[in-house]
Amino acid sequence: MRVLVTGTAGFIGMHLAERLLGEGHEVVGLDNFNDYYSVALKEARHARLEALPGYTGHRCDLCDAAQLNEIFAQGKFDVVCNLAAQAGVRYSLTNPGAYVKSNLEGFVNILECCRHHQVPRLVYASSSSVYGGNEKMPFSEDDRVDNPVSLYAATKKADELMAHTYTHLFGLQTIGLRFFTVYGPWGRPDMAMWLFTEAMLAGRPIKVFNHGNMMRDFTYIDDIVTGVVESMQSKRLGKYEIFNIGNNRSEKLMHLIDVLSRSLGVKPRMEMLPMQPGDVPATAADITRINSKLGFEPTTTIEIGVPSFVKWYKAYHKI
Repeated sequence: MRVLVTGTAGFIGMHLAERLLGEGHEVVGLDNFNDYYSVALKEARHARLEALPGYTGHRCDLCDAAQLNEIFAQGKFDVVCNLAAQAGVRYSLTNPGAYVKSNLEGFVNILECCRHHQVPRLVYASSSSVYGGNEKMPFSEDDRVDNPVSLYAATKKADELMAHTYTHLFGLQTIGLRFFTVYGPWGRPDMAMWLFTEAMLAGRPIKVFNHGNMMRDFTYIDDIVTGVVESMQSKRLGKYEIFNIGNNRSEKLMHLIDVLSRSLGVKPRMEMLPMQPGDVPATAADITRINSKLGFEPTTTIEIGVPSFVKWYKAYHKI
């Protein structure tokens, strides 16, 4: 296949591009290299991809409709996977405009390009955050998702609605993936795994929100990528699909901290804090639908995944 992956300097995007290239596909990637977190980390991911045969990278913002159209016109893509977005729940409390530009305007540009350049299939990143204040566990795709508790979540739900509209009006096949707390090597510095590791190695206390009474469906990057690739290739999917893609096993935050502590050989100092605005106490993915349609079956427990992240983190920082 000839594939466009947006957000290839990002965590999931880099891993997805590597997997696709390893399978012999031609990958065109794009990223705007914004400074939401370390640009040096994004450049390092990008350099890994640039060294691989079959990869072409572009520095492009989704809001640059003219450049995006040019990339689509040259590409003649078999499938597009849109992973580029402004990430993070807490950042959306203070920088709402970034989410409107990237997650709304940028996504409409992707939809328009797919429509006008006759792309057969668009796979795109949604988020478990769309479940908002849902108290029923585990979260199912059949649950209502009209009570978001952050602007980030609201933009992701809006993306699902806009994708549905383009499927209905123009026949574009759209596959939305609700990711659940992805972690692993080359992960994001704004997420708990990195923040905890960095603080513990520096001897600083870690910030534990909701006084540790949190649960998350931590999902290892390799499992996520397997599900994304299947959603790009499967011939068994309908014109409009929404899938949870998670580990199907919610973990207590304190258990994660214990596993991380043992992996690092460092006893954590903890600063217990109240729940943050926009956050939720628990997430858990019902993966029945993606399992039945794609055979998706995650295999990596945090007892395996966390040491893998720690090994990469120490190598990357030369510790």
